[in-house]
Amino acid sequence: MTINSTQIKCLLVFCVFAVIGFGPISPGCLFGMFIVIKRPQWFLRLTEMLYQNKAMTNTTHSQNEQLRLKCFLCLLGLSIIDIAPVPVTPVIAFIIILSRPAWFYRTTKAVYNA
Repeated sequence: MTINSTQIKCLLVFCVFAVIGFGPISPGCLFGMFIVIKRPQWFLRLTEMLYQNKAMTNTTHSQNEQLRLKCFLCLLGLSIIDIAPVPVTPVIAFIIILSRPAWFYRTTKAVYNA
């Protein structure tokens, strides 16, 4: 398994989130909710760079608003779970960053309607 530079940078960011995430607010979840609501172009480019050397197929979703709502609600639920003494969000992020599952790429593209 080769790790690209974008993966390393993302892992470092979520290491910081893991350290500062001990408390009532999960920075990773807040960050995710912001991305789902505002859809900044830099996150779409970041996702594409994260998957740059992994073959992916594009699929289109017609229910973009429903998917965004589901993603937002999942992140909201995760932020509630993250109140526990052990931050959960960074661990999930580490798994996504290292394994680069196809569902994350497809979901990101669908949220951005790209």
